[in-house]
Amino acid sequence: MNDETSIIKDQPPPGEPSQKPDAGGEAAPKKRRSKATKAADEKAAIAGTEGRIGYKFSDLVLLTTAFTHVSALKPATRNRADSYQRLEFLGDHVLGLIVSDMLFRAFPKADEGELSKRLADLVRKESCADVAKTLGLLEDIKLGMVKAVEGARLRKSVLGDICEAVIGAIYLDGGYEAAQQFVERNWTERMHKLRRPLRDPKTVLQEWAQGKGLPTPVYREVERTGPHHDPQFRVAVDLPGLMSAEGLGGNKRAAEKAAASAMIEREGVGTND
Repeated sequence: MNDETSIIKDQPPPGEPSQKPDAGGEAAPKKRRSKATKAADEKAAIAGTEGRIGYKFSDLVLLTTAFTHVSALKPATRNRADSYQRLEFLGDHVLGLIVSDMLFRAFPKADEGELSKRLADLVRKESCADVAKTLGLLEDIKLGMVKAVEGARLRKSVLGDICEAVIGAIYLDGGYEAAQQFVERNWTERMHKLRRPLRDPKTVLQEWAQGKGLPTPVYREVERTGPHHDPQFRVAVDLPGLMSAEGLGGNKRAAEKAAASAMIEREGVGTND
C-alpha cells in the first residue's frame, strides 16, 4: 500500500493558453479528488494487498503497520514502534516456530544438526525476501520522501523484514493457525527444495579449494553503497586460476557468503568435482 504520490504541476496542452488569475488576482482552483474517491482507491489497494497475501485482516492497522518503513513516519511524532519493526521481531519468531514444526514432521529421520541447518536456510532474510517478491509485495511498502532510485533500493533491502512483519501481523490478527496457513502455503515447496548447500558456503568453497590444491579463498570488499544505517556491501572472492565471483549483502559476512555461493554454483562444486 504505497501512499507516496508525486506533485505534478498542471501544464496546458501545447498551443493552448495557460490559465490566468481572475479579476481578483486569484488563480483558478485546482480540482481535488473527492473523499469518496480517495476512500475507494484506498479500499481497492487494501483488497489488492490482502489478495496477494492470501489473508483478510480484521484490524487493518496491523496490515498498514506491517508495510510502513520508519522513513514514512512523520518526523515530529516519529515513533519506531509505529513502523514494521516490532511486527518483524514477532514474525521472525513465529516463522521459526512454524518452520521448525514443519521440518520436524517432514524429515522424521533427520538429526538436530540437519534440522537446524535446514531451518537456518528457510528463515534467513534472503528466503523471506524471495517469498515477499513472489507474492508481489514490493510496491506495497510505504516509504518517506526519498529519491526514486534510493526508494527502489530500500524496498528491495527491506523485503525480508516486511515478510516477517506480515507474518507477525497475521498472527496477531488471526492467531497461530492463520499464520501457520500462510507459512505452509509459501514455505512447503521451499522446504523440500533447498536453494543452497546446507553447510556454510564459505566452508564448502574452502574445502573444495583445498581438495584442488588451491589456497584459501580471499575475500575483498569491492563497493559499499547506501546510507550508514542501511549499507549494502559488494564483495568478491578470488582463487588462483578462476574468475572472481561477487555477492551482495547487508553486511560483509552476508556478502562473503553470497560471493562464495556464486562461485560454488558457477564451478559446479558438489556436482562435477
